[in-house]
Amino acid sequence: MNMMTNQTKATDEVKTAAAGIQDVVLGEDRVDVSEKMMINAKADVNQLIPFKYQWAWDKYIDGCKNHWMPNEVDMTKDINLWRSADGLTPQEKKIIEMNLGFFSTADSLVANNLVLAIYRHVTNPECRQYLLRQAFEEALHTHSYQHIVQSLGLDEAKIFNMYREIPSVAAKANWALPFTRSLADTEFSTGSVSSNQRFLRDLIVFYLIFEGIFFYVGFVQILSMGRRNKMTATSEQFQYILRDESMHLNFGVDMINQIIAENPDVWTDSFKEEVRSLIRQGVDLEYQYAIDTMEDGILGLNSKMFREYLEIIANRRLKQIGLEPEYDEHTNPFPWMSELMDLRKEKNFFETRVTEYQTGGALSWDE
Repeated sequence: MNMMTNQTKATDEVKTAAAGIQDVVLGEDRVDVSEKMMINAKADVNQLIPFKYQWAWDKYIDGCKNHWMPNEVDMTKDINLWRSADGLTPQEKKIIEMNLGFFSTADSLVANNLVLAIYRHVTNPECRQYLLRQAFEEALHTHSYQHIVQSLGLDEAKIFNMYREIPSVAAKANWALPFTRSLADTEFSTGSVSSNQRFLRDLIVFYLIFEGIFFYVGFVQILSMGRRNKMTATSEQFQYILRDESMHLNFGVDMINQIIAENPDVWTDSFKEEVRSLIRQGVDLEYQYAIDTMEDGILGLNSKMFREYLEIIANRRLKQIGLEPEYDEHTNPFPWMSELMDLRKEKNFFETRVTEYQTGGALSWDE
């Protein structure tokens, strides 16, 4: 009984330290940067300085430089086009509604995952600082979808409940939920090889697949409309969201690689194969979503182009964490997507107004 009590007490102390709510002890030594770690750190998580991961702080600063608000985007042209009898085809309206339905649910899931799960287990304060910025941006994205839905006079209940009504939307959400529940398990804590591996797996699903694959069919579809001078205000907001998500993805990749570097025993051959399998599943789910949301030929798009694009993205995600490609090489059918990530050099992509939200140096990201 004594041994069980001691183990429980030790586990509770680890959880309390990771949460940053342990007792303050006068006279304790200052934080040694060598004790700062991505997970399972010994250093006090409340002490931001000294930095161990300058890249995490830099990404936080870059995120702050790229602040925007949805209500700054004038929706008048979109409203008039949506209401016009000869404005949009039924298929084009379906694309708008289905993507609003998926994205509104997806960003809520992302925010819940960050606040309730990931933040608890990441024990580095500069990384936590970025996670707080990311959580705000996810709230901003949900605000953006609400702004679009309300402006266009769409059926709010239909849009925000679509993940319970449309099979391909529900499939992506349901696929990701078990990994979210795993991270949010109140009894779970990192510290062993198996638990560190479980946390890493869920981070890979969260960043590389949910944010790094599941959003990209929708981005291409909405931004293709903007490129054709349709729904330009909606497309403008999705462009800002794409830029934010690109930063989230790159932060997640750096965090994943740092955890692997600090815990090399988790990076086994069998685990790598599990990651590859998860990536394949993500590609197949997103491809089915592409088929369900559009007909071949609309907006100059077809299902073959999306399949190739998703395989290109999947290979890139694998490469970002040091794994070999899974799919054959393709020529990118949407090269313009990369150009949309750097708003600073874009005077006014959708010809609505001059917008330069970034206030610092140039930003450039792979999608």
